[in-house]
Amino acid sequence: MEIALTDDQEFFRDTTRKFLGSECPIPKVRELRGNEAGFEPDYWRQGAELGWTSLLVPEELGGGSVSGNGASDLALVAHAFGVHVAPGPLLPCNLVAATLARSGNDQQQSEVLPALIAGEQIATWADTELPPHDTLGTVALRAELDGDGYVLTGVKSPVEAGAQADHLLVTATADAGLTQFLVPADARGVSITPLRSVDLVRRYARVEFDDVRVDANALVGAPGAAAADVEHQLQIAGVVQAAEMTGAADAAFDITIDWAFSRYSFGRPLASYQEIKHRFADMKMWLEASHGLADSAARHVSRGDDDSAIAASAAKAYAGQYLAELIQDCVQLHGGIGVTYEHDLHLFLRRVTVDRLTYGTPADHHRRIGALRIAQAA
Repeated sequence: MEIALTDDQEFFRDTTRKFLGSECPIPKVRELRGNEAGFEPDYWRQGAELGWTSLLVPEELGGGSVSGNGASDLALVAHAFGVHVAPGPLLPCNLVAATLARSGNDQQQSEVLPALIAGEQIATWADTELPPHDTLGTVALRAELDGDGYVLTGVKSPVEAGAQADHLLVTATADAGLTQFLVPADARGVSITPLRSVDLVRRYARVEFDDVRVDANALVGAPGAAAADVEHQLQIAGVVQAAEMTGAADAAFDITIDWAFSRYSFGRPLASYQEIKHRFADMKMWLEASHGLADSAARHVSRGDDDSAIAASAAKAYAGQYLAELIQDCVQLHGGIGVTYEHDLHLFLRRVTVDRLTYGTPADHHRRIGALRIAQAA
């Protein structure tokens, strides 16, 4: 998280932390494991009132950020979500809200967007597909022109909050090129199957589109012109996930430091052993580098810089690779209790594991960075 924050950002961060600490302590997170949605509607509406869903939406459309840099402000919330392994569709709702604000039509901006900002409805991005189409950037779902509308055919999986969503932002391939549609989750031909997730409170689903007909009003932007929006959505996802993974690693690292200084072996605290000191040094280096990359990505994406795509992918790839290893080390340093369900460490490991694998694995983002660098040099 940024070292130098404005007074408004500090207040926003502290308010979010206090709210999550009060409404979603770890025992509450464990209780929500059996909750079908993974979160409670009142909780999400209160979070929306705090500003969680409006940061990427301009003021003229009912949104507004704290500092003027929406992605940086959203990263503060995402970091707090990681620290508390908090529930709620933070990423998908913000992705859809940002896209509707950028490219939505009058109806979408006047009816759907206000409901998302208020936390009264849920929307998610239906982008990821099953093998062999699971490579980052691959879209196999087809949108065929049919009179004055389109027919959607294909499968999206896993889709975060797919079974809880009121609206699906669907990325499809049409004859004109990459195209996006805002589809009601209860549209005829849409089948949603809940999936099991490693994360206790994060829900995913398989969404099938069996000749789903939508009219032209469902288009988000112009036909074949969705590439820029999809790129922006990927960058936002990278920023949010990098910040959230860093928050989860911060919490796990702090728990492990306290354990190492309070746990004695042969009359000495574990933290006094040289090998453990060396491991802590490596872990601290990974953690601080992840902070720096996550902050840099948030700044680049907020400004819309030329290097924003590379910054977001670098942050996501580094955090996904090294913070997963960091928390695995935390588990190992706890010995036997580290692998028990009763200990809290696995909650943070679950959150980082899910984040590192969705919206592109570290390997996907390494390849993406290479492709972007080659394109820049051409």
